Amino acid sequence: MTSTATTPVGADVRRRPTSPRLGASRRDASRWAAVGFAAPLLVYLVVFYAYPLWRNIELSIHDYTVRAFVQGDAEFVGFANYVEVFGSDTFPTALVNTAVFTFGSIIVQFVLGLALAVFFRANFRLSNLLRALFLVPWLLPLIVSASTWAWMLNSDNGIVNSVLVAFGGDRINWITSPETALLSVTVANIWLGIPFNLVILHSGLQNIPDDMYEAASLDGAGPWRQFWSITLPLLRPVSAITLLLGLIYTLKVVDVIWVMTAGGPAGATTTLAIWAYHEAFGTGIPAFSPAAAVGNLLIVIALIFGFVHLRLQHRQEASS
Repeated sequence: MTSTATTPVGADVRRRPTSPRLGASRRDASRWAAVGFAAPLLVYLVVFYAYPLWRNIELSIHDYTVRAFVQGDAEFVGFANYVEVFGSDTFPTALVNTAVFTFGSIIVQFVLGLALAVFFRANFRLSNLLRALFLVPWLLPLIVSASTWAWMLNSDNGIVNSVLVAFGGDRINWITSPETALLSVTVANIWLGIPFNLVILHSGLQNIPDDMYEAASLDGAGPWRQFWSITLPLLRPVSAITLLLGLIYTLKVVDVIWVMTAGGPAGATTTLAIWAYHEAFGTGIPAFSPAAAVGNLLIVIALIFGFVHLRLQHRQEASS
C-alpha cells in the first residue's frame, strides 16, 4: 500500500521561485500593454495640441502671406510680428477690452451660477425640470444665441428697447454705441456661461455631507453662516477649477462678439481673440503671422493663470 504524504496544517508552504526569463517576459507584456493604452492619448495630444501649437509659433516668426502658404517660402522674421503687435494702436484697447470682458463675465457667471446651485441643492417639486431649463443656453449653438441677443438689443426693433419705450424710457443703442457695446456682449456671454457654472458647482455641492449642515443648524447657525462657514470653504477646489476653465474659455470667445458687433463700433468690443480673428479672416488681405502672434499671447496668458492655479493648489495641499 502506497502512503500519501500530507502537509500539516499551518506548515510553511513556499512557492516555487519564478524563473528570471518568465518574470522579464511578464514585465515586457505589462510595459507594452501600458504603451498600447497610452498610445491613442499620445497621438491625440500630438495631433491636436502639440502640432497646432508648434504651427502657430512657426506662423508667428515668419512672414506668411497667401502666396507664401502656396509656395512655402515664408521669410523668417523672428520677433518682428510680436513687435508689430505690441506697438500697434489696437493692442492697448484690445487688452483692456479683453480684461473687462473676461473678468466681468466669469465673476458674474460664477456668482449667479453659485446662487442657482445653492438654490437647486434643496430638492423640491419641479427642481429637476427647472434646472434642465437653465441648461438650454448651453445647448443652443453659439451663433443662434448671439443672433438672438443681437435681435433683442436692436436699436429699432429689439424687444429690450420696446420694453423700455413701453415704460416711458428712451431707446438705447446697445450694440451700435461705443459706450454700451462692450456691456451688451458681456451680458450675452454671461447668459451663455451661467449653465456651465451651475452644473459644475451643483455637482460640487452634492459632495458636501448633509450632516454638516444639520450639525451647524443645531448649533444655531443660520443659512448665511452655513454658506460662509461650510459651503464656500468646502467648495473652494471646485470653485477654483470652475473659475480657471471659465477664464480660459472666455479668453478665446470670438463667435458671440463677432456675430453681435464684429469688434465694433470703433473697436469698442475688439478683444485679443477678435483682433486675431480679424487679422486672419476679417479682411481681404489676411495677415496670418500677426494673428498667430496675438493667438500665442492669449496662450501665454492662459498658461500664466493655469500655473498660478497649480501653485495655489499645491500650497493649499501642503498646508492641509
